[in-house]
Amino acid sequence: MVFDQVNSPGQHDARDLEALFYDCFFEDHATVLAGGYSEPLYLPAQDDRDVSQLKYRENYFSSALHEVAHWCIAGQDRRTLIDFGYWYEPDGRDSMQQANFEKVEIKPQALEWVFSVAACAPFQISSDNLQAGLVGDNSDFSDALYQQVQRFISDGLPARGALFTKALMARYGTDDPLDQTLYQSAFD
Repeated sequence: MVFDQVNSPGQHDARDLEALFYDCFFEDHATVLAGGYSEPLYLPAQDDRDVSQLKYRENYFSSALHEVAHWCIAGQDRRTLIDFGYWYEPDGRDSMQQANFEKVEIKPQALEWVFSVAACAPFQISSDNLQAGLVGDNSDFSDALYQQVQRFISDGLPARGALFTKALMARYGTDDPLDQTLYQSAFD
């Protein structure tokens, strides 16, 4: 399911997100956002690398937003682990593996949805399991994302997510993305 935003999406260049991310987080977190990769990956700073790298797929705007959402959700301990210490089962997951995948994707995809609204960019829910026929979304997962966005609206965003959202709003000239009328349930 694709949710188009209220305004026209216009031009979205993922390099703008790299600059915004740098401005928001480099000084305090020594982390850079970088595109052009065949697969997304988070690499924490280590002996051979003094800067953490948050890599996103190709130069896809949505991939960059998604990876930033993961980074904003990850706690301090997870940000010391490659790919935040999460497992990734490749395409072709069985129903139990898919359920586990979707469970860890709820908060990041919900935050990505908020980022997309702040950037006036389309958002697509992703179950990411092509071989199982789950290219887009399923209703339970869609509902869980919608409910998580509603919790973000009522309880507030994680601190880094709120900072990045403000930067997106300034860059794209959008109003408060925590306006409940900007989101719709898959069942609306």
